Amino acid sequence: MVNTLELVLALLAGAVLVVGIFRSLNLPPVLGYLMVGAAVGPHAMNLMADASGARYLAEFGVVFLMFTIGLEFSLPRLFSMKRIVFGLGAFQVLASILLVMVVGGLAGLGWGAAFALGGTLAMSSTAILSKLLSDRLELDSKHGRETIGVLLFQDLAVVPLLILIPALSKPAEVLLETLALATVKAVVVLGLVLFFGQRLMRAWFFHVARQRSAEFFMLNVLFITLGLAWLTEMAGLSMALGAFLAGMLISETEYRYHVEEDIKPFRDVLLGLFFVTVGMFLDVGQIILSLPAVLAMLAALLFGKFMIAGAASRVLGSAQGTAARTGLWLCAGGEFGFVLLSQIDQARLLSPALSQVVVAALVLSMLLAPLIVQASEKIVLRLVPSEWMSRSLQLTSIATQSMFVDKHAILCGFGRNGQYLGRLLEQEGITYIALDLDPERVREAAAAGETVVFGDAAKRETLMAAGIARASVVVITYADTDAALRAMSQVRSICPNVPVVVRTADEVDLDKLRQAGAAEVVPESVESSLMLASHALALVGIPLPRILKRIREIRAERYHLLRGFYRGGEANGEALEERQQIRLHSVVLDAGAYAIGKTLADLRLHELGVEVSALRRQRVRIVEPAVDTRLSLEDVLVMLGTPSQLANAETRLFKGL
Repeated sequence: MVNTLELVLALLAGAVLVVGIFRSLNLPPVLGYLMVGAAVGPHAMNLMADASGARYLAEFGVVFLMFTIGLEFSLPRLFSMKRIVFGLGAFQVLASILLVMVVGGLAGLGWGAAFALGGTLAMSSTAILSKLLSDRLELDSKHGRETIGVLLFQDLAVVPLLILIPALSKPAEVLLETLALATVKAVVVLGLVLFFGQRLMRAWFFHVARQRSAEFFMLNVLFITLGLAWLTEMAGLSMALGAFLAGMLISETEYRYHVEEDIKPFRDVLLGLFFVTVGMFLDVGQIILSLPAVLAMLAALLFGKFMIAGAASRVLGSAQGTAARTGLWLCAGGEFGFVLLSQIDQARLLSPALSQVVVAALVLSMLLAPLIVQASEKIVLRLVPSEWMSRSLQLTSIATQSMFVDKHAILCGFGRNGQYLGRLLEQEGITYIALDLDPERVREAAAAGETVVFGDAAKRETLMAAGIARASVVVITYADTDAALRAMSQVRSICPNVPVVVRTADEVDLDKLRQAGAAEVVPESVESSLMLASHALALVGIPLPRILKRIREIRAERYHLLRGFYRGGEANGEALEERQQIRLHSVVLDAGAYAIGKTLADLRLHELGVEVSALRRQRVRIVEPAVDTRLSLEDVLVMLGTPSQLANAETRLFKGL
């Protein structure tokens, strides 16, 4: 055995290494924590003599997880999604439990154990699926809304399951009495806390916030969370229920988001410890010996939940394609399955061998979840023949909008930024086609006369139907870098010469987007800072021309395409300082020019302080041409530099001097 400090160091080192690897592979870190626990547990290195202390500490991870779920609990949101949450969500959870109870009964499993196992297998991963929906820009899609609604119900269903599962271990003759007593206790605690707690919580946090002390604020959050957890535990209920109530109370105050950010580090670290303790009881040798049973459980889990969720979606009136997608998204297991499984183990409802099989199946299903989602479109097209017709109609709708337009703009995303941009383009007489994945937004905007269609800009056929080969510019209006990179990859593979303008939240991914081929990247943080600075400078008395000059200089440093501008006849009246500013100048290579047949590297224009920002050849504009580009007759070079530098560069282009 090792001492406590060595054990902590071993756990931290293992967690840092394994979780880092899993994150780099875009796999859920919970699986990394499980692997670390399996390595240090009694079935492997056996580094911990007594795991009960660690298990008790890990319960605080579940406490903080339930607290954050309570923070996200919103009655208005539940009401707006009540059909999906309490219809589709309840159907999926209850049908999953019922199916497991039927199969378990046929296999000789007690009804209480089968009920608990059904609740465990009914859960899906909120962390994995919500991130995948966000990354794929499918939160507002039909199957995205159904998936979120079911996940929300599952989160709520955990609360009564945490109350019911410990009671199921009681003898049959006192089970009904135990359940009734637990229900009464839960109702009384809920009533007291919600009735008296809301007013008290708002008033108390107002007093705490007035102290303007982050330390005092954090201490109160911890005290309220752990205090209510202790209260519910003393009442014979779970600590997780009290933490959930604490989150619900704070969610009704204006301090919700501040509390959520403060509590997140505690939740993530302690929850990671919880999954380490779950992994400690994984017997890899036993799982390998039971591999056929594990694979059978995995197949039953994926297929059963796919059929149940898909059927529930169809019952609620969704199309076959939407139902199939919802089923595929929800078929894997989730992290709450491990939370419930720990309760099942403590109540000794399942045999150790069966628990090992269930844990292994849950782990494998969570590993497969991102792969299933990635292949979901291909699977749906194979399973649902009508999807081909639906896809064809969608592409036809897009092609109809783009059929008679040329030199138009393609807007990827029609949210707030896309709509503002569309109005500006329309005022300038520029045609645009917007692609968006929110069906409600597309329906309303199209009804109002906007040229917006339902389509995924990250799909090749959608961009082809939008007429990308004839487009003059593509603008990616959403700030998600990964989604922007996927769309840009398709644009570059179809039409490498069309310029792409990308929006990003800040400058962190600036270089990554530029390397991917963006002609310009616009960071929102930079533009908002410039606007704040310009208003502040004006209010302190700085002359407006000087402010505009300063803003123009800053933008010229950050935005390549805005560096310099073409000067007309008004340049004659400029001051000397203005005349020496960097500007753009275009030169046509006529017959006899020295540069014809030479590469840009041969001309060494950079030695003169001049940069070639674009090359126009036979009506095709190439932004930032490569240094090995060989120049031809009638090429138009767009150069960037001061007037004197540009004059020297023009002399070299024609005379070679």
